[in-house]
Amino acid sequence: MSLVVFIQQLLNGLSLGSLYALIAIGYTMVYGILQLINFAHGDIFMIGAYIAFFTVVMFKIPWVLAAILTIILTAGVGMIVERIAYRPLRDEPRISMLITAVGVSFFIENLAIVVLGARPKGFPVPVLMGKNYDLGGLRITGVSIWVPLISLGLLALLLYIIYHTKIGMAMRAVAKDIEATRLMGINVDKVIAYTFALGSGLAAAGGMLWACKYPQIQPLMGMYPGWKAFTAAVVGGIGNITGAMIGGLLIGLVEILSVAFAPNLSGYRDAFVFALLIIFLLVKPTGLMGETQKEKV
Repeated sequence: MSLVVFIQQLLNGLSLGSLYALIAIGYTMVYGILQLINFAHGDIFMIGAYIAFFTVVMFKIPWVLAAILTIILTAGVGMIVERIAYRPLRDEPRISMLITAVGVSFFIENLAIVVLGARPKGFPVPVLMGKNYDLGGLRITGVSIWVPLISLGLLALLLYIIYHTKIGMAMRAVAKDIEATRLMGINVDKVIAYTFALGSGLAAAGGMLWACKYPQIQPLMGMYPGWKAFTAAVVGGIGNITGAMIGGLLIGLVEILSVAFAPNLSGYRDAFVFALLIIFLLVKPTGLMGETQKEKV
C-alpha cells in the first residue's frame, strides 16, 4: 500500500470514526446517569436524517437553518421518548427499562417503515460536502474533511456544556449520586431530560453527516451504526465522554484500515469491529478510560 493510499484510508477512518463518536456519546451520557443502555438511540439517529431530508427537500429550508432545526426537533424527540418510555420505569428494576429500550427501538423502526415507507430515499448532499480535492495525488472528498471538523466542533461544544455550565455540573452530580443530588434540591427529572436532549441532538448531527457521507436513507439505517457506536462506547469506557470519542475514532480506523490492508476480507469488516469488542470485554472490560464501579441497587 502506497503512502498516498494509506493517508486517504486514514482520513476515511477518521471521518467514519467521528460519526461513531457522535452517536456513542449519546449512549455513554445516558448510561452514566441512569445505568441504562438506550438501544433506541440508533433510531433517533435515523429520525434526525429524515427530519433533515424533509426540511431541505420538502420545505426548501437552507442547509444551515435545516441542520439547526433538525438538531432541535430531534432533541425534542429524545426528550419525549424519555418522558413517555423511561421516566415511569425509573424506580422499577433496571431490566424493565432495558426491555423497554429494545421495545422502543422496534416501535420507532416499524413506525418509520409504515409512515415513511421502506424504500430508500436519496439524500441531498450540500455542495460543500460534495466537492473533491486533489492534493498531490491525494484525492479527498469534502465529506472526509468536513465530517471530522464538524464532529470535533460539536464534541468541543458538548465538553464546554458538561464542564463549564450549571446544567453540566448538575448532570455530573446526577451521574455521581442521583439520590444525593435530589436531596440537594436539583430537579433530577429536568437534568435527565436535558441529557437525553443533548445526546439526541448529537445523534441528529451524526445522522445528517452520515447521510452526507452515504447519501441514502431508510428506516433501518440506524441499526448497524447504533451497534457500532455502542461498541465504541464500551471500548472507550461506557460512562466516559472522552472515552466514547476515542472509542469511536478507534472503531472507525479499525473498520476502514482492516479492509485497506486486507481487501479480500472486506466482507468481514463488521466482524473485525465486534471482535475488538470481545477482546476488550475479555482483557479490559472497563474500556480505555472507564472506571470500575460498584453495582447500584
